[in-house]
Amino acid sequence: MPKKVELEGRSRAPKGHFVVYVGDEMKRFVVPTSYLKSPIFQQLLDKAAEEFGFDNQNGIVLPCDESTFNRLTAFLAKHHS
Repeated sequence: MPKKVELEGRSRAPKGHFVVYVGDEMKRFVVPTSYLKSPIFQQLLDKAAEEFGFDNQNGIVLPCDESTFNRLTAFLAKHHS
């Protein structure tokens, strides 16, 4: 089962993962690329693109709070492989 990995600093995401930033404090999360197949995650990325554009120099910033993101990734970890 894929597991969300939280990392500090600016290290690269492991193969098969990507970095997103969440919440007011821009907390960094490393998530599996398999989450990109999820319609729910795709909607969140679409909303991020609408809100922040594609040219954001800060990386992928998701427009949700940390607790919502944690619930979403817990759901995805159980239902996506």
